[in-house]
Amino acid sequence: MLTDKARAVYQFIVRYTHEHGYPPTIREVGTEFGFKSTNGTRYHLTQLAKAGYVKERAKGKSRAIVPVADLHGKDMDFVSERPERLGHGLRRAALLPKSEGIPILGRVAAGVPLLAEENIEGHMALDDLFPSNRDLFALRVHGQSMRDRGILDGDLVVVRKQEHARDGDDVVAVLGEDATVKTFRRTEDAVELIPANPDFETLRVTEGDDFRVAGVVVGLIRPMGPARRG
Repeated sequence: MLTDKARAVYQFIVRYTHEHGYPPTIREVGTEFGFKSTNGTRYHLTQLAKAGYVKERAKGKSRAIVPVADLHGKDMDFVSERPERLGHGLRRAALLPKSEGIPILGRVAAGVPLLAEENIEGHMALDDLFPSNRDLFALRVHGQSMRDRGILDGDLVVVRKQEHARDGDDVVAVLGEDATVKTFRRTEDAVELIPANPDFETLRVTEGDDFRVAGVVVGLIRPMGPARRG
């Protein structure tokens, strides 16, 4: 039987993995619960491991705590190719533990807005290029509206999560349930999302529109050859 504290630790690990795209470190678990040393965290992780709720992957890495079961004992199959078996709140986390890095969350439109479904396609281990990846994610571009900014169909844009942008920033903008990458510009009465291709029109967002900035583009990765379209 798990103690109430062990259950709370497990719930924190699942929640953290869902919110950040990767599991917490032992030190981050300890900070959350006020444990004075890593031994306190390891005690509860040992309980969870023995009960089959977590396991460790990638020995020697700091983020190796992987949840594998819910608190009712059902196998969550966190490396399954059948994520539909998982509860909604854990579905995204289910595909994360295979490797560390920046999660690729699907596609984003660089033409007309396109639904950006947060189905994780894989991970990019880019620690050398982006040593602080805590607030980063990646999206695959679909379309040619940002061609003249060097962002092409099939590219991966690396995005820093933030809700504000400056004029001239390339941003991932969410309009309703759709997402697009454009250059941000604010006017007196609106926000303009500007393409970098004369074949596409500027999107104008005014007060009352369902709009938000999901992040600012900080990098670009261009796969070559057969791997380009993934």
